[in-house]
Amino acid sequence: MATDPVCGMQVDETEHALKVTHHGKSIYFCSKHCLEKYTKEHGLDADVGLCESCIGVPWHKQRIFRVGALMLAIVLISYTVPQLRPLYENIIEYTWIVGWAVLLGLFLGGLIDYFIPREYISKMLSKKEKKTIVHSVVLGFLMSACSHGILALAIQLYKKGASIPSVIAFLMAAPWANFAYTVLLFSLFGAKSLYIIFAAILIALTTGFAYQMLDNKGLIEANPNTTKIDKGFSIRKDARKRIKAYEYKKGDLMKTAKGVASGSWNLATMIVWWIMIGILAASVIGAYVPGHIFMEYAGPTAFGLMVTLIVATIIEVCSEGSSPIAFEIFRQTGAFGNSFVFLMAGVATDYTEIGLLWTNIGKKTALWLPAIAGPQIIVLGYLFNVLVV
Repeated sequence: MATDPVCGMQVDETEHALKVTHHGKSIYFCSKHCLEKYTKEHGLDADVGLCESCIGVPWHKQRIFRVGALMLAIVLISYTVPQLRPLYENIIEYTWIVGWAVLLGLFLGGLIDYFIPREYISKMLSKKEKKTIVHSVVLGFLMSACSHGILALAIQLYKKGASIPSVIAFLMAAPWANFAYTVLLFSLFGAKSLYIIFAAILIALTTGFAYQMLDNKGLIEANPNTTKIDKGFSIRKDARKRIKAYEYKKGDLMKTAKGVASGSWNLATMIVWWIMIGILAASVIGAYVPGHIFMEYAGPTAFGLMVTLIVATIIEVCSEGSSPIAFEIFRQTGAFGNSFVFLMAGVATDYTEIGLLWTNIGKKTALWLPAIAGPQIIVLGYLFNVLVV
C-alpha cells in the first residue's frame, strides 16, 4: 500500500492506480483531484508523460476516441458522397502506408515499457555527456521503423528516463538513417543516398548537442522520469539476474502479454490521435491539391526550397512513403537539395512531431526543434542543390 501525499489516504499500488513519476519514484493518488493538486504544487504538468486513461479520464472523453470517431465519420461520409470520394481514397491510402509503422512502434514501445527497466535507459541516455548523444544516434540507426513508429519509441524512451537531448537526437536520426531505410534510399538515389544518410546523422548529432546546451542553461524542460543510478550499477549483471529469475510458464507468459499490451495501449492514447489528425489533413491536401502545382514550384531555387519545406510540414507520410515522393521531386526538377529538405523537414517541422513533443514533453522542447534543425536542413539543402548534380 502507498500513501497519497496530498490527503494521506492509503492507495493500492495496482496497474490502473493513478500515479505520476517524480524524481524517479512512482507517487500514487486516491483521486484525480489529488493528482492534479500535487502536480500543480510541484510545477509538473499532469498531461505530460501520462496517458489519459492513466489519470482517470473516462474513455468517451479521451482524445483517441474523439478523434477516432471524427475520422470514422469522415470516412463513412466521404465513401457515400461522390464528390468526397477522393478524400476517402486518400485516407485509406495514408492509413495503409502509416498504419503498419504505428502498430510496430506501439508494439516495440510496449516491449520497452514492460521489459526495459527505467534504470537502463537512465544510465545509457540520461547523462549530460557528448557520448550520450552518440549513443542515441547509434540506437536510432539500429531501429527499423519509419518516422511514425519512431515517434512512439521516442516518447517511450522519454517515459523511461532518457534525457530530452537524447530523445531529440534519436528522433532525428532514426527515420532517415536507419539500416532498412538506407537500402530503400540506395534503390532510389543510388550513391547520392549517402549524402542524405550522412547529413541526417550530422543534423541529429548537432541538434542533440544544441539541446544539451539548452538543457544545461535550463531553457528546456527537465525529464521527471529520470532515475538516479548508483555508479556501480551494471546493466549486464542486472539483466542476467532478471533473465534467470523469469519463469517461462503459462501464467507468466499471459502476465507478460497483458503487460506489453497495457504499455502499448497507454502509449497509443498519447500519440495516435495526433497521427490521425495528420492523416486527415494530409488526405485533404492529397485529394484536392493538384500534384503538378507542387512540382512546378519546387525547383532548385531559394523559393523552391521554402515551398518544399512548407509542403513537407503539412504532408503526413512516413519515411518509406515519402522517399518515392522525394525521388519524384528530384526526377522532375533535378533539385536534389529539395528532395533532402522534403525528407528531413518531415521530422523537424512536421506539425505531428511538434504537437506530440508539445503535449508529451513540453512546449519549449517542441518549439526549439524547428528553430535548431530547420536552418541546418535549409543550408544543407541549398548546398546540395549547388554541389550535387
